[in-house]
Amino acid sequence: MKISFHGAARTVTGSKHIVHLNDGRKVLLDCGMFQGMGKETVGLNSNFGFEPTAIDAVVLSHAHIDHSGLLPRLVQQGFLKSIHCTSATKDLATLLMEDSAGIQANDIKYLNKRRKQEGRPPLEPLYTEDDAKAASALLIEHPYQEWFTVTEGVECLFTDAGHIIGSACVHLRIQEEGEIKQLTFSGDIGRYKDAILRSPETFPQADYIVMESTYGNSLHNDVYSSVDVLLEWIIKTCIQKKGKLIIPAFSVGRTQELLYFLNQLDLEKRLPPVDYYVDSPLSSEATQVVKNHPENYNETLQEVLKTDADPFKFKGLHFIGSAEESKQLNYRKEPCVIISASGMAEAGRVKHHISNNIQNSRNTILMVGYCEPRSLGGRLKLKPKEVNIFGLPHEVHAEIGEMRSMSAHGDYDDMLQWLACQQTDQIKRLFLVHGEYDVQIQFADRLKRKGYKHVEIPEQHSEYVL
Repeated sequence: MKISFHGAARTVTGSKHIVHLNDGRKVLLDCGMFQGMGKETVGLNSNFGFEPTAIDAVVLSHAHIDHSGLLPRLVQQGFLKSIHCTSATKDLATLLMEDSAGIQANDIKYLNKRRKQEGRPPLEPLYTEDDAKAASALLIEHPYQEWFTVTEGVECLFTDAGHIIGSACVHLRIQEEGEIKQLTFSGDIGRYKDAILRSPETFPQADYIVMESTYGNSLHNDVYSSVDVLLEWIIKTCIQKKGKLIIPAFSVGRTQELLYFLNQLDLEKRLPPVDYYVDSPLSSEATQVVKNHPENYNETLQEVLKTDADPFKFKGLHFIGSAEESKQLNYRKEPCVIISASGMAEAGRVKHHISNNIQNSRNTILMVGYCEPRSLGGRLKLKPKEVNIFGLPHEVHAEIGEMRSMSAHGDYDDMLQWLACQQTDQIKRLFLVHGEYDVQIQFADRLKRKGYKHVEIPEQHSEYVL
């Protein structure tokens, strides 16, 4: 048996890992899109580094685009077999893949208009909405904590990862030539004591672990401070400076967490009386999916539901639908809060809001999640005096803020707690993926001090015999 790594290898996005069985069959773990990689992004997303028709099954850890976003292209290139996931992941991935296809269609239309004027040939999107629908039709849902067959000799168990609704850690039990090997893929590990979701679950002893490492060198602030910190930013920006608080937020996970915190402030009668806008049709649909899966909520939120039927709704909340409504927010002079996708501010409506508001010192751009360093969000976190947006320079006069406590990724304490159910001497190899290389080196050193002797940091398209 072998394993190869074709994404999220010494970088954070593009999760794709293949388990190669001795008889030639292949199981693909995730099929994610690369994001925020500058000029390299298109090339990385266009070429898998493996033959899609050679894949015998896909196991999907969760719906985020950097884990699911190239499934439609995989299908477009000839893959027609099963994609296994949880129920909530099936619902979310269906939304996100079709949304991604729509974004590509709009982007390509804009680019091709310019290319035609320059006399250059038109470009094609990575995939279409029909490809996304074809991929969705292959999704097969499974509950947590029940073994199921992926392909002959390979069984899978999902345990709750606590990262977003429906997220799972993937555990494979592989029988070959009379021997059983256990391989665990972490997907993305969530926070313990998350505001909405259950904590990551313990899991069976593994022989091999493929583990994310996004915050392998960091500790987050206490998650319970998030409500008060968010309130401070609203008061400072909207009440004191009379400005706009613009929050780039992923449509799945981060947006719902922000709405839950704002609802909590409303219930406590501490919510400032300004308008709150969610400017993302996808966020609206994703919020409904989250509402449809209360079985994933933690005990605290289950208690809240007994007295508050909708913990994501409060006075002053408006969901923006059309592009025209979104544009009207740019002409608004009154203070307000705008929550808009994407979380890395690399695309979507929030990029336009930042472009239109970043040169006004009354305003604040508040980052609330991980940003790939080369993305607009990653560049803003460095608090530059000037930043390029849509190819044009913008002076940065708005305040740039950051709330590290809201990350859906666990910090190194969370990740070590996730590993605590394992016997270190039984782990034959631990592979670190989904992290920046310098962070992975630091986390690998920490793991070795904890007794994990064989820690690898795979390169793109590298392959290891297990």
